[in-house]
Amino acid sequence: MNYLLGIERLNNRYFAMRHGHSLANQQGIIVSHPENGCNNYGLSELGREQVRASLRQNNRFDAKTVVVTSDFKRARESAGIAFELLACNVSICDEPRLRERHFGELELASDASYDQVWQQDEVNPDSRVRGVESVNQVMARVTAVIADYENRYSAATILLVSHGDALQILQTAFARLDASTHRQLEHLHTAEIRQLLLTASNRLS
Repeated sequence: MNYLLGIERLNNRYFAMRHGHSLANQQGIIVSHPENGCNNYGLSELGREQVRASLRQNNRFDAKTVVVTSDFKRARESAGIAFELLACNVSICDEPRLRERHFGELELASDASYDQVWQQDEVNPDSRVRGVESVNQVMARVTAVIADYENRYSAATILLVSHGDALQILQTAFARLDASTHRQLEHLHTAEIRQLLLTASNRLS
């Protein structure tokens, strides 16, 4: 389910930020289970520098920015750097629905395994082969975050700190495309920040 389909115009400005380069990236492994990701595999030193550089190059944020983050360590550390650099006056919001997509049996396997999951996504967006969270399941939880924050804030700038697949699928939802097409959109690099713009509805007025 895409909870954005019923929204014609957004109350807030949303920006996606993928966490910086992490120790999991450094080791080339998949870390998607909360037992591994919430307390371990934080940012590498490269990742910390990436986050700082990305924020310094972006002039669209200020102290009023609302930072909302996945509760995985690599995302929380990225959000913490943003909070500090921006001198935010609103506390960081922990949001478990922005967690990494769960990759089931592929946990701690080589990140080369992503490709086989993405191929399956194109065939069936409800596929849960090998216990992997389906793209439709991810789309439902990440778009529910936007729907909730639309009710919670007005005219706010909201920075969503999350993970590659979660943000890839979220931007697919903003484009009002099927979740199965998520790999057709340009992916976010580590620490990259991108504004999420809602595509106009095709519904006749």
